[in-house]
Amino acid sequence: MEIDRSEDRGVSVVEVRGVINFGESAREFSSYLQDLLAAGVPAVLVDMSGIDHVDSTGLGELVGYLQKFEKDGRRLALYRPHRRILSLLRLTRLDEIFSIYENREEAITALSPEGS
Repeated sequence: MEIDRSEDRGVSVVEVRGVINFGESAREFSSYLQDLLAAGVPAVLVDMSGIDHVDSTGLGELVGYLQKFEKDGRRLALYRPHRRILSLLRLTRLDEIFSIYENREEAITALSPEGS
């Protein structure tokens, strides 16, 4: 798994490539999100377009960090999940709790502290 980060109008865009599943990749992803939370980042957009697979552990990490961010008055959203991952999010009804975007500009505008 590879993770890159960029900034766009106060939103941290986290581009993840590979697999998020039980074991090292889930721990690495969790640690990365924890660092962003600890740094006080106001909004995170997780670019899922490069994620090949997410298992229940990876989904659990996403849900856990969504709750942590929201508890702190911050935002976490998903961007461009692959069709099969989007189907999984729908099947588990996680699409009802996550903001999921297909358009980067819309996502940045919605999440940006400047746009709020």
